[in-house]
Amino acid sequence: MTDLLPRPGPLARGALALSVLVSGLAAWAQTAPAAPPGAAARALDYIVAVVNAEPITNQDVRARLQRLAPQATGRTGAGELSRQALESLIAERAQVQLARESGIRVDEALVDEAVADVARQNQITVDELRRRLAAEGVGFERYRRDLREEILISRLRDREVEARVRVSEQEVDRQLSEQQAAAAKAEPTQLHLAQILVAVPEDSSPERERQLLARAEQLRKQLQDGANFEELARQFSDAPDKQGGGSLGLRSPDRYPALFVDAARPLALGQVSPPLRSGAGFHLLKLLERRTALDELSSVQQTRARHILLRPSVRLNEAAARARLADFKRRIQARQDDFAQLAKEFSEDGSARNGGDLGWASPGMFVPEFEQVLDSLDVGEVSAPLVSRFGVHLIEVLERREVPLTEKEKREMARREVRERKAQEALRAWLQDVRGRAYVEYREPPQ
Repeated sequence: MTDLLPRPGPLARGALALSVLVSGLAAWAQTAPAAPPGAAARALDYIVAVVNAEPITNQDVRARLQRLAPQATGRTGAGELSRQALESLIAERAQVQLARESGIRVDEALVDEAVADVARQNQITVDELRRRLAAEGVGFERYRRDLREEILISRLRDREVEARVRVSEQEVDRQLSEQQAAAAKAEPTQLHLAQILVAVPEDSSPERERQLLARAEQLRKQLQDGANFEELARQFSDAPDKQGGGSLGLRSPDRYPALFVDAARPLALGQVSPPLRSGAGFHLLKLLERRTALDELSSVQQTRARHILLRPSVRLNEAAARARLADFKRRIQARQDDFAQLAKEFSEDGSARNGGDLGWASPGMFVPEFEQVLDSLDVGEVSAPLVSRFGVHLIEVLERREVPLTEKEKREMARREVRERKAQEALRAWLQDVRGRAYVEYREPPQ
């Protein structure tokens, strides 16, 4: 079993949720502007609000503004942004207090793991993260405190909200019915068309254009009489794709000319359109495949990949592991070495004996940082060295395929979607309740 699969246990969901949880703080570490010098900062500090006897200071709001600023739109004024920063602090402070009163604790080891996760997401070491935070005026202990409170809130929400969400079989049935009804009315998500082009030169006379139209209509009649589309395309098409039998590939509709999409709409699979006039000439289009949202609900794309994993150690630090894998990539691309052989020799994962082959995997099977890079690769492409919570990887995508979902899998997907929706609704109601029960006193800035 590969180490890339999420680990079971109390942090089960855990390991995945944590990387999502700290992603905002990771972005903060990258983008936060430098804080004012210490003396100036102290001079500006004062209490702006009290939440159940616990103060929120102007410096707290300024620090939160640094995190919100990159997400703000141009229409959000400074005053509104400050208000949002203060309200988010009030809501979080009330939740942290409730978590502590409920006996929820976060030990130092989990905070260490969260810090390491942030560093991995930024492709840097923990020491480098410390240096960047210091350069931006963010104290490391303050940063750890923020992470600890994020984890406290996450655990509280899991216990108070998500654990109470229940999904009935009737709700799953209703979700499936609604999905199918919506998908049946939706435009196609992908089209696979083939064409035969009878080119019309720009300076053609009306008579010449009529002759070329007659030629296109004659080709269409041959197709209706049973002629092979691919063979006619190779022989008579004036398009560059003629050698491929006129195939234009499976694409989303926005990657086809609107003229082609409109012409394909009434076609049945295998049917050929009447001649279509464009600036290039007359096109005969054949509909080879039409994928709809309903098809997307009925299948899942699986990926077969292989990887080489190096685990940083005292003898091989993370930077050295990345450099070694970058050299492996260069040698693989230059055909000096074989990926599978390098994996057998050097990979520190259970898949090494199979040349790093991870087998066929559905979405969600690997940890997020690995899967994000995996999804971005084309078949046959080798990634740059990637740092995950398990070490440093080199990935190659071998194949992709569409696999029909079983009825059980469809129901589980629908169940997750209903649960997610109900959890969001329950979370909003719970947050309003927590905020409503907190005693909040706003303070005026000193004159």
